[in-house]
Amino acid sequence: MRMVLLYRDLRSVDNRALDYAIDGETEVVTAFCSTPKQWLQHHLSPMQADLIFRRLNSLSDELRNLNIPLLYHECDDFTAANQWLVKKALELGVNEVVLNKNYEVNERQREETLEQALTEVGITLTSIDDKCAVPPGSVVNKQGAYYKVFTPFKKAWLALGYTPQVVPSRASVPVKQPLSDCFTDKVTYSYPRQDSRLWPVDSTAILQRLRAFSAARVDDYQRQRDFPAVDGTSQLSPYLAIGALSVRQCIARLYYDQPSASLSEGAVVWLSELIWREFYQHLVYFEPKLCKGEGYLDWEKHLDWSIGSEVTFEHWCRGDTGYPIVDAAMKQLNQTGWMHNRLRMIVASFLTKDLQIDWRKGERYFMTKLVDGDFASNNGGWQWCASTGCDGQPYFRIFNPITQGEKFDTKGDFIRHWLPELAEVPERYIHKPWAWQGFENLQYVAPIVDHKTQREITLQLYKNAKDRH
Repeated sequence: MRMVLLYRDLRSVDNRALDYAIDGETEVVTAFCSTPKQWLQHHLSPMQADLIFRRLNSLSDELRNLNIPLLYHECDDFTAANQWLVKKALELGVNEVVLNKNYEVNERQREETLEQALTEVGITLTSIDDKCAVPPGSVVNKQGAYYKVFTPFKKAWLALGYTPQVVPSRASVPVKQPLSDCFTDKVTYSYPRQDSRLWPVDSTAILQRLRAFSAARVDDYQRQRDFPAVDGTSQLSPYLAIGALSVRQCIARLYYDQPSASLSEGAVVWLSELIWREFYQHLVYFEPKLCKGEGYLDWEKHLDWSIGSEVTFEHWCRGDTGYPIVDAAMKQLNQTGWMHNRLRMIVASFLTKDLQIDWRKGERYFMTKLVDGDFASNNGGWQWCASTGCDGQPYFRIFNPITQGEKFDTKGDFIRHWLPELAEVPERYIHKPWAWQGFENLQYVAPIVDHKTQREITLQLYKNAKDRH
């Protein structure tokens, strides 16, 4: 018998570990361990926890139709999960445990410890690269080192001539012995959950979302993706984050719907975004320090974040800063667990460079809220905005929250949706309502900081750090 361990690869289609395990002769079981104390340490959002739970219900049915039981167990952390897995593998007579590799530090340590424990009892562990389309270590420069800048990484990635191969689901031989740990809707799942029903979890609905975006909207992606009031993005990130959808499925669908010799401009830009995801995953693999709260650039340790206050941080968290585009974005995050990518950059820049608050606090807050929380992408995005990361924006590039709003939500449609208290503000003043004569009658706060003043403080803050280094 083979046991396939599931983690952030919650799918039966294009799951490399599952496909490896199914040979038409060997019985196969899958297993998933929820680890609430570990999840709490990793700041897993209640909404993503709910998405995972709902997806497990759906996946359990899919696997059952393939004659593959899904075993489930809840325990505190990775250590306890490994102990249960070894015990269960021995109890079932498992000869080989199979898993898809993870690249974050705790997850890699878990897999190393599990391999040692399994080896001691005579069970083989097989680990497979599945998370990325192109595994870490396969995109390197002429010196054999990983790329530290995205553009040459992307060129090298494309130069590989990668052709996506999506593996369909297959049935296994039925498991003969009765199992008592199969997943049901009555399982213990004690981690806090927040309603994630905005995101369907059955595979058919997920694939329909991918197909609808690729067929109808991707060609306009480069023109529409920066405007939060427009449905211009794929919104597939929650499924990529928990592995309900693979990056290979996304790329394969993209090429399927673009049968001509070259991709459309919009398709090229979306493919580039998928490669950014690969870039950050590879980076976490090569730089474990990123999983330990360290900045990528050495001079980052000299940044003095002490001037930022807890009070202004709480204003930012609530969406109560007095800058409409920032506040609307934070309301969207707090209520839906998702935020438009352009807005993620705007609010991250505001936190670090208008409020001078440590990017780690923003990174952690995002993870506690995001339905699509993915450590590598979240860390990469925050360090890019804070100018402390690999190929981050220059530290002197500081988004102006007023002009960003004027550029990407010109008429204020997005702002009015999330900030109904500004519904009557004229378009001319929607991005700076304090300048409107009727402002004092609004249930809205004045700006908590002056952007121009804060910009000068930040420039000096970063200059001091680089000089000290």
